Amino acid sequence: MKCVILAAGEGKRMHPLTYTRPKVMLPIANKPIVEWNMANAIKAGFKEFVFVVGYKSEMVRNYFGDGAKWGVNIEYVNQGEPLGTAHAIKTVEKFVDDNFIVLCGDTIFNEEDIKAMKSKDMAIGLTEVEDAREYGIVEMDGKEVIKIHEKMDEPISNLINGGIYRFNKKIFDFIRKTDKSPRGEYEITDSINSMLKKEKMEGVFLREWRDVVYPWDLLSANEEILKKIEGKIEGEVEKNAIIRGNVIIGKGSRVMSGSYIEGPVIIGENCKIGPNCYIRPCTAIGDNCHIGNACEVKNSVMMDNSNAPHQNYVGDSVIGQNCNLGAGTKIANLRLDKKDVLVSLNGKKVNTKRRKLGAIIGDNVQTGINATINIGSIIGNDVLIGPGASVSREIKPRSRIM
Repeated sequence: MKCVILAAGEGKRMHPLTYTRPKVMLPIANKPIVEWNMANAIKAGFKEFVFVVGYKSEMVRNYFGDGAKWGVNIEYVNQGEPLGTAHAIKTVEKFVDDNFIVLCGDTIFNEEDIKAMKSKDMAIGLTEVEDAREYGIVEMDGKEVIKIHEKMDEPISNLINGGIYRFNKKIFDFIRKTDKSPRGEYEITDSINSMLKKEKMEGVFLREWRDVVYPWDLLSANEEILKKIEGKIEGEVEKNAIIRGNVIIGKGSRVMSGSYIEGPVIIGENCKIGPNCYIRPCTAIGDNCHIGNACEVKNSVMMDNSNAPHQNYVGDSVIGQNCNLGAGTKIANLRLDKKDVLVSLNGKKVNTKRRKLGAIIGDNVQTGINATINIGSIIGNDVLIGPGASVSREIKPRSRIM
């Protein structure tokens, strides 16, 4: 049986991070989202994978190759124009046998749930959420799925489509008969609804499920995964550096004297940490990064080749690749009135439902000395922020703030 992973989408709600990479390649605990899914599917017994790719597909192909590094075989199908989930699944018809599993690559599923789905006939993974308005609502009769209602303003329940499916080849007959939805896409939920008139489909409740919709969701997912890690130190830790809790330090990385790292934390390879810095829990630092003197980083994701080298504060933030924070740059992460942080994303105001949120910073951003970045700032890729400048709200890519 093959495992199909949908990895073609851009993820516009993940801007500015997806201006420069597919959504599934965003890192959580220093691995792309889609790698966590593949790793869990491997643990569940899968050896054959089909990746449906599209937007910036070369990044997925270059990272995973033929799968030999993971002891599996990976085939790729390019979706081409992104015409919806049913269209994406249709592209794999010639690549799968009679039975197969489909995973949405930007939602994280665990080993046991994938294994449970594998043992079924025709099934869909289900989960419950607090606010179901952004998801497909699943109507049930006992264990049997009756209908999937797409994004209701007043949901009939909080039981939703979790984005993992167990199909046989009959699904392709219904996909071919599926019309475009009002938003101009071929939706797999429409194909399933047609199929349910003739075939039975079981609803399987998922034990663990983590959807990553907005950039700040990376912080929650990162925290969940880091809390499960075991510490492993492969780099150098100098005398008078303190490591507390579960901390991973990659090969070639150096933690200098006076540094204090409080796990769970992961630090990639060839990083320079310190001297005299404080890395607080639930922080992921990629490869080739520098956290320098008098810097504090808390509950944040910093991607490869980025630096906070001099007297910086980074809290509850996501920082893209190849960024550099000038000396004294500070990122605020808490409103004075302590209310939820609101952000402007793609020109729309969004309530993050987070009390603490710093900045979401795209790739190749540089700040000058003593720059200040306000709570909930969304900073596009290739932005330059001058010395002493103050930034807030949404900054478009390639802007110059002086």
